[in-house]
Amino acid sequence: MQRKAYVPGVAALLAALLAGCTGGSDDGATSDDSNPGQPGVAAEAAEPGKYRFLPEPCGAVGDKSLDSLLPGIEEIADQEQREKAYAGEATLTYDTDRKVGCRWKVESADATNHLFVDFERVVSYDHEVSDDSEAEQLFAQQVEAADLPEPVVSASGPASGSESASDAESQSEPESGPESEPPSGAGSASGAAPGSASPSGTASPGTPSATASGAASSGAPSSSPSADATPTDLQPRLLDDLGDEAFVDDELGSSGSTAKRRTVTVAFRTSNVMVTIEYAEQPAALGVAPDSEEMQDMARKLASQLADSLSG
Repeated sequence: MQRKAYVPGVAALLAALLAGCTGGSDDGATSDDSNPGQPGVAAEAAEPGKYRFLPEPCGAVGDKSLDSLLPGIEEIADQEQREKAYAGEATLTYDTDRKVGCRWKVESADATNHLFVDFERVVSYDHEVSDDSEAEQLFAQQVEAADLPEPVVSASGPASGSESASDAESQSEPESGPESEPPSGAGSASGAAPGSASPSGTASPGTPSATASGAASSGAPSSSPSADATPTDLQPRLLDDLGDEAFVDDELGSSGSTAKRRTVTVAFRTSNVMVTIEYAEQPAALGVAPDSEEMQDMARKLASQLADSLSG
């Protein structure tokens, strides 16, 4: 008989213990231990990036673009070799959802051209950091590694002085009255340059001043070492018309008397995808430097096409 009374007692004790473990309150509410620091508030995960996949890299550049970037590709006589040149060579990668690339190399009688295109999809493994934020940080590191020079302000630009637009207009307006008459000895209607060496206002054909002015007016290229320098408006710089952020880098190899290889790099980020284009040319002739403006224009045009294809 006592044995039967013992069993219900044990059951009652177990029920009391279980009730204490549930942590229930008097009003029936339950506590949320998902975030011990802030009871009842769960941490919100950051939004994923826009892109889940990457394009096939060797197919991302069309044949027409390759014809422009690699001039010798159409001149390849062997059809099989020409098709192979158009196809490019994919870079080795172990995760095509995260990083892919493709290379092209074409030799011609005038130069050897190289093209490399790289796509990287950034994924954040921190649930509080979005893919876009992670990509922004990585792209900032890429910009820092490029070591872009400080922007150069032209002497005629706003930073050159305090001359205002009204001042410039007042200086350009002709003065009326006797003071507007040209002084005696000024250049005549024959077009002679003021300040010329001869008393008559014209320089003799054989004088150094005539030779220098003639070379300047004829537009003949200068043979000075500065001829290979990149103009100020083509210097490596940030770009504001490509993707979310972008930059262009321009490097001319210093190889002495040999042909000088120029490499133009255009990199941009759109959402959580970073794209890098490297376009290089090495002329066959010694002492020749590839044209910076032309190469930058072609690389930026390709970058715009790739950005549009990603957005589409």
